[in-house]
Amino acid sequence: MTHTRKPVEPWDTGKAAELAAEAPRWLGRNYPECAGAGALREPEEAAYEAAYEAAVDADEVRYREALRGYMKAGRNAALEIRKGAA
Repeated sequence: MTHTRKPVEPWDTGKAAELAAEAPRWLGRNYPECAGAGALREPEEAAYEAAYEAAVDADEVRYREALRGYMKAGRNAALEIRKGAA
């Protein structure tokens, strides 16, 4: 049985870099209390690993999902901080 691989769409590394840089900026603007939060270390590492794997596969959808997961984890950490401060 012969397997044919679907051709990969061109991967825009510049756009990927912009998206990766925007994630922490977005968190800093919207949830500044999560900046440097220790709670983000694990989600950040997982997001970067997932984003790297998606980038290697030139899978923009998975790449964006990985970055959204990181931003969601940051938002959740900030909301927990806010809840504790209330």
